Amino acid sequence: MALQKTKEIGVRKVLGATLAQILGLFGKEIVVLVVVAFLIAAPLGWYLMDAWLKDYTYRIPIGFGTMLIAVLLTLSVAILTSSYESIKAALVNPAKSLKSE
Repeated sequence: MALQKTKEIGVRKVLGATLAQILGLFGKEIVVLVVVAFLIAAPLGWYLMDAWLKDYTYRIPIGFGTMLIAVLLTLSVAILTSSYESIKAALVNPAKSLKSE
């Protein structure tokens, strides 16, 4: 995503955007995508895991805390990865990113 928006980052930097504003721009997008994916996948994952664990004698219940840990872990990995790529793209000289046409 950061590679596709290199020119947008360059224009924002020329217009005075800070690194935090650029990271916030990408961070919001990533958080929305991960939350939507979690809302779609969590009920299905919970149902399948619950059905699979019913066959065991010593059953472990899957609660809300387990799902919360899963979404927080997924969000942290996604934000760290996108932040690294966004920082790399934001630290490039805007003249180079705008000139590459």
